[in-house]
Amino acid sequence: MAKTKLLGLDNLSLQEMNEDAELIPLMTPEDEEEIRQEEIPASLPILPLRNTVLFPGVVIPITAGRDKSIKLIDDANKGGKVIGVVSQKDENVENPSFDDIHKVGVVARIIKILKMPDGNVTVIIQGKKRFKIKKGITEDPYLQAEVSEVPETRPESGSQEFSTIIESIKDLSLQIIKESPNIPSEASFAIKNIESNSFLISFVSSNMNLDLSEKQDLLEINDLQDRALETLKFMNLEYQKLELKNNIQNKVQSDMNQQQREYFLHQQIKTIQEELGGISHEDELEEMRLKGKKKHWAKEVKQHFEKELSKMQRMNPQVPEFSIQRNYLELFLELPWSEYSKDNFDLKRAQKILDTHHYGLEDVKRRIIEYLAVLKLRNDMKSPILCLYGPPGVGKTSLGRSVAEALGREYVRISLGGLRDEAEIRGHRKTYIGAMPGRIIQSLKKAGTSNPVFVLDEIDKLATSSHNGDPSSALLEVLDPEQNSEFYDNFLELGFDLSKVMFIATSNNMASIQPALRDRMEIINVSGYTIEEKVEIAKKHLLPKQLKEHGVTADQLKIAKPVIEKIVEGYTRESGVRGLEKQIAKVVRFAAKNIAMEEEYNLNISKDDLETILGPARLLRDQYENNDVAGVVTGLAWTSVGGDILFIESILSKGKGQLSITGNLGKVMKESATIALEYIKANAELLELKPEVFEKYNVHIHVPEGATPKDGPSAGITMLTSLVSLFTQRKVKKSIAMTGEITLRGKVLPVGGIKEKILAAKRAKIKEIILCEDNRKDILEIKEDYLKGLTFHYVSEMSEVLGIALTKQKVKNAKKL
Repeated sequence: MAKTKLLGLDNLSLQEMNEDAELIPLMTPEDEEEIRQEEIPASLPILPLRNTVLFPGVVIPITAGRDKSIKLIDDANKGGKVIGVVSQKDENVENPSFDDIHKVGVVARIIKILKMPDGNVTVIIQGKKRFKIKKGITEDPYLQAEVSEVPETRPESGSQEFSTIIESIKDLSLQIIKESPNIPSEASFAIKNIESNSFLISFVSSNMNLDLSEKQDLLEINDLQDRALETLKFMNLEYQKLELKNNIQNKVQSDMNQQQREYFLHQQIKTIQEELGGISHEDELEEMRLKGKKKHWAKEVKQHFEKELSKMQRMNPQVPEFSIQRNYLELFLELPWSEYSKDNFDLKRAQKILDTHHYGLEDVKRRIIEYLAVLKLRNDMKSPILCLYGPPGVGKTSLGRSVAEALGREYVRISLGGLRDEAEIRGHRKTYIGAMPGRIIQSLKKAGTSNPVFVLDEIDKLATSSHNGDPSSALLEVLDPEQNSEFYDNFLELGFDLSKVMFIATSNNMASIQPALRDRMEIINVSGYTIEEKVEIAKKHLLPKQLKEHGVTADQLKIAKPVIEKIVEGYTRESGVRGLEKQIAKVVRFAAKNIAMEEEYNLNISKDDLETILGPARLLRDQYENNDVAGVVTGLAWTSVGGDILFIESILSKGKGQLSITGNLGKVMKESATIALEYIKANAELLELKPEVFEKYNVHIHVPEGATPKDGPSAGITMLTSLVSLFTQRKVKKSIAMTGEITLRGKVLPVGGIKEKILAAKRAKIKEIILCEDNRKDILEIKEDYLKGLTFHYVSEMSEVLGIALTKQKVKNAKKL
């Protein structure tokens, strides 16, 4: 079969076939009853339809092009004019067999045949009754099959539900005809004049815009009420699509009218601007061209600019892309292509600036001076990429500004904390509305030079991966000296040279930085300050700064060094000086209030005055305690705010040898306690302990400050010393602290954070420290000022630790085990 053209709703009953065509009336209930009484033949010639389904009572035209189909129609027309019409499963099958057609079809009567000039035959047929193919008889010269009638279940006469469904189908059909521009309004007369309910269902089903399979499914439903409900469901969907389509068309029409209106308004505004002497778009383009000629661009940059300017010239100024292109070219002109500030190579001046602004931080200062020295000797050196790593408040971020001043460069800073979108680094593609370059390119535009000091603050707080991409991976190109000479920004669409930019990243925690990014940076550890250094920083920097900010002169308030030391020890607990600055600000505010209220106060703040201003000292818990109790040993710990001391406590109670560990400890620290106890059990004879002691007593190890999570292996030797002191009831040496990991063999392994731990020991008035032999190299890297008053014992075996840490003297009221 060739393609079938379905008739419109109005054509199915009142179409004139030719001049002498007879009128094809709509089916009446009487006609329907007459058809129901007819018997269908036992066998029928089967006419396969390619792309339509015939329903009972419905009249449709079919164009037959296949030889078999034309033969079948001719034979049927000479005979009883009755054929079986069945739709194909696949319309692409040219010569269908019984396997290629559906089993349920409709008996049809041939009404009229028209011979076409191209040899095809158009036949008008009307559906009668549904049938089912029982068995194929032959496929030559066309399909013939034994058939049986498919019975139809009808609702009871007077069914209220069925009547309601039929009314709904009629109403919805009229609404669809009204809404659809493709269906003539006369079709509504045909719907209103249909009296037969079953014909109405067939009529609507035949003319709905459904897939072939969906129409076949409708035909195969035996219950008329169910078929009516399913038809109504499809009609509802069709009506919703039609409403949506009409809404979209109305909106598009409205938008087009609005655009035309805006175009005329813009033309009027353009004319008014020109009359008033404003800049036209042509003048704007010419201005950009002149600016471009003054730039010292590389050849490819110049070509790209001219190409983009030509593109803008061809654009309609009214379209949104015009403003995007203008912003793009303005950025192009404002970026400092190959524009560099002149470095100041006076190394002594640079050293003086760094020393003036920052106390300590010798490693950082030395690295900056080294870079300046090499740059002085070789002018085209690539800038280093430094990462200042250390606890909060030690001056990492402010150091970037001092470095910029020392070098005589511009200073820019971006905070990477919480940055989740890769486009913040690389920019958006300029095809998007509201697109803009990344933070790197924006900052360079702001700096005005291509070699500023660029601080990447809080690089460890950068999100590693999210649904918006991976910003930390985007930084790999920025911070790689081999790649950043051609840094590609999505908005700029051209490589920009970042190799002369001096990047300084800051971080509190190196563990959270992905390894590939960490590998590209030169790590400089900025550790905490000693008490003496904090006092100097407060005296030289923090106090003058706070006096200036609060409008108080140096004559109106004086704080001596011993008083500042009291503030450091009693009111702050940190590696940096941020908390110290807040406490000094409180003291200055106290003076400012008294000056403003004209009240008397002590110009020279004393230690006693501190309790009035700041309250009683709160932070004295990290002081060394006595050694009167067995099983209490001082350990050293590293924290995110610097070093600290902690106490390992252990106690014995009668039981069955169970080990309990408390103090909010992590898995590694609990394992250290288990290793320590097992080592003591294995070496009981060497330690002069009776083996049965371990079975008669339970051991409980506790690390105070239970609310603070603690973990790591560095408390291993401290726990073992505590347990040996407990079992032997021997005193621990006075003013001693220790840190180190242990193994089951009794070996002592090195740990990290040595400088911070030593500063904590000094604050706590510790005199002796036990460390692993392999940590000796860490001590050699620390300034001698930090080591004054401390004695170090380097050990490799646990027996050495016990020999140094435990005395022969028993504790007071020693237990007899």
